[in-house]
Amino acid sequence: MNALIVGNWKMNGTAASAAALAGSLASRLTKPRRFDMLICPPAPLLAAARSAIGAAPLALGAQDCHAQPQGAHTGDVSVPMLVDAGCSHVIVGHSERRSGHGEGDSLVRAKAAAAQAGGLVPVICVGETLEQRDAGANVGAVTGQLAGSLPDGSSAATAIIAYEPVWAIGTGRTPAMNDIAEIHAAIRGALRDSVPDPHLARILYGGSVNPRNARDILSLDDVDGALVGGASLAADQFWEIAESCP
Repeated sequence: MNALIVGNWKMNGTAASAAALAGSLASRLTKPRRFDMLICPPAPLLAAARSAIGAAPLALGAQDCHAQPQGAHTGDVSVPMLVDAGCSHVIVGHSERRSGHGEGDSLVRAKAAAAQAGGLVPVICVGETLEQRDAGANVGAVTGQLAGSLPDGSSAATAIIAYEPVWAIGTGRTPAMNDIAEIHAAIRGALRDSVPDPHLARILYGGSVNPRNARDILSLDDVDGALVGGASLAADQFWEIAESCP
């Protein structure tokens, strides 16, 4: 199974820059690689990215979705809209949504279930705060979030898990390699009780991933790829991270 390298562009870019970045990545995917690649632009930039991707094997995803397929939800974006825009994946439960928008596990679970029902694969984010880490509660916090956020009936084909320690996102700090390995092993263990094929489930690491640390992180057991933030906004850096896959 190939590693999966995901670019979360967050709230950055214009139609022109989205087309340039997506096009640059698409032009490099001309032969089979050791990795699969997914980019997640802001919703208004999906069309520009999709057009630039063309027929290249570069997957397109969104950064969030609503749990309902339609209705009076001003400013929200539904799963059917994302499918129509060319998406195959959607990020749900990112810590910036959990903390900045008050999203709890039950809402993340509902969004992930809506994604699955509508034909998208959710990338379900989990991660501990610095306070939880310092208190030695990081494993329990992460596996608890996973249990609350993963829809019943999920499988390796219908859900991707991304572990992002909240304190490492955008800070330039990363956990020690043994800490990352411990959490990923705990997630894999928790999946044995909830999915029929836990050994095939993709568990990504996110949190200040860059070309300098990517090779060490991606070489760890139970790390099946990366969810990349800031470094995904530069084609050369993002590509170098992807090329670090063992």
